[in-house]
Amino acid sequence: MANTDESNPLLPNQQSEVKDEKKPNKPISSTTPAPPFPADPVKPLSAAVPMGWTAEGVPLGHGVVGDPIMNRAQWDSGLCACFGRTDEFCSSDIEVCLLGSIAPCVLYGSNAERLGSAPGTFANHCLPYTGLYLIGQSFFGSNCVAPCFTYPSRTAIRRKFNLEGSCEAFNRSSGCCRSFVEDEVQREQCESICDFSTHFFCHPCALCQEGRELRRRLPHPGFNAQQVLVMIPPNKQTMGR
Repeated sequence: MANTDESNPLLPNQQSEVKDEKKPNKPISSTTPAPPFPADPVKPLSAAVPMGWTAEGVPLGHGVVGDPIMNRAQWDSGLCACFGRTDEFCSSDIEVCLLGSIAPCVLYGSNAERLGSAPGTFANHCLPYTGLYLIGQSFFGSNCVAPCFTYPSRTAIRRKFNLEGSCEAFNRSSGCCRSFVEDEVQREQCESICDFSTHFFCHPCALCQEGRELRRRLPHPGFNAQQVLVMIPPNKQTMGR
């Protein structure tokens, strides 16, 4: 019957002990310093965890190996869904559609105000858009200059809410270009080009889609006023007989 202790890796090798017994014992000097143990190299966290774009544009590790990036959310409505969905935001979707068709400068300023939540954001975006709109209409006969100014807002919305981009949607539907999507730098460059193309060729629809997305996710900054406690004095009391 074989001895199970011989195959235990936690026990020292018995053959080496027998060889050590045959060797003469040598005195060990107390002054001889012990050889230092080699320190285990510490690997950086970035080398062990793959990185990816998330909300606010901050790179974070995604847990599943093999996936191009962590699961992203899809847009609440499609690019051509002008009237949105039939829910509690239906009236707001119609308002967004009318603003995108008649006054895109107002819709873009409202989107930037919701996204930035800073005082003066509406005027800082609405007025430059109006100037670029007039330049495009005067010199080119179409609104072809303003999209060069507005497309970064789509990139900011996509990163803030971790939304799926056009390259990722195409990869999900067709299953091709997986290696291209897995590269962080190439994918982000492709997504920026797609954001610009969406604003340039489908500018009103892009503004409306972004407006519907922001209204469902963020309240208007003007509605975030703090509650004021009002003290109401009690009614005048009289002595009863």
